[in-house]
Amino acid sequence: MNEEKYLNDFNIISVAGMSKSKSILAIKEAKQGNYDKAHEHLHEANKMLNEAHKLQFQMLQQESRGKTIELTIITVHAQDHITMALLFYEIALEIIEIYKRIQQKWKY
Repeated sequence: MNEEKYLNDFNIISVAGMSKSKSILAIKEAKQGNYDKAHEHLHEANKMLNEAHKLQFQMLQQESRGKTIELTIITVHAQDHITMALLFYEIALEIIEIYKRIQQKWKY
């Protein structure tokens, strides 16, 4: 395997995967009422998501400049990771808000 050929894809998978994990941690903290910690995790998740988008954008720039990007299953997998990270981030925002409202209403 030519590792350099897949380097950007593996970087996207890694960074997007960490973003998703941080979003999950944010939800878990919010469930316990630890909103400051939840927001710290969300902040980190967002930074990692932005990094994944930058890596993806580099691929788009290369393609637009005429350098064809070879589509491999690893590239598709990397794009799936970005999509899942984004979805988890957006869902985490909503779930945390729901936890806040429930905990305020029930005072626990």
